Amino acid sequence: MNTILRKSILGIAGLAFTGGVFAGPVAAHTDTPAHAAAKPVAVASVQGEQSRITLNDEQTANAKAIIAATKKAGLPERAAVVSIATALQESKLENLGHLGDKNDHDSLGLFQQRPSSGWGTPEQITDPEYSTLAFLKGLKQVDGWEKMPLTDAAQTVQVSAYPDAYAQWEKQATDIVNQHWTK
Repeated sequence: MNTILRKSILGIAGLAFTGGVFAGPVAAHTDTPAHAAAKPVAVASVQGEQSRITLNDEQTANAKAIIAATKKAGLPERAAVVSIATALQESKLENLGHLGDKNDHDSLGLFQQRPSSGWGTPEQITDPEYSTLAFLKGLKQVDGWEKMPLTDAAQTVQVSAYPDAYAQWEKQATDIVNQHWTK
């Protein structure tokens, strides 16, 4: 029985990996004008316990870059919340380069996107604007992302082996967007 359970878990992990290999978008840039809004983002229903980290200057700059790219893409604050929560989970808002043996395959940047999955070149993926626009391109392809739980929207784009992990960052991501969206 233990062997069967282990093979089942490994099979599910393999499917998640395979999905990630083929899920990355090919191009990310858009010429849509920036979206402007003045009121705070409402958190519809935060799922589960929330995590929070103290951001350093680099992490704050990366969060601001995600917000700027979201505006450039013409998307609302909710897209920035989903993006920042995803980046908090994937990299703690640190623009990660190749980590050698500690790296998950060839994952790079704020969103741990993979060149081998079509997200872009290593140089592109480690550019906060490009990687955010690539993530947002994938998000826009998810029907109803605006109304679905954050973790479901993020998981549909990211195809993570830990699909529920994004939810824990929703409150902090919302706070970051509320603090920096109009600045």
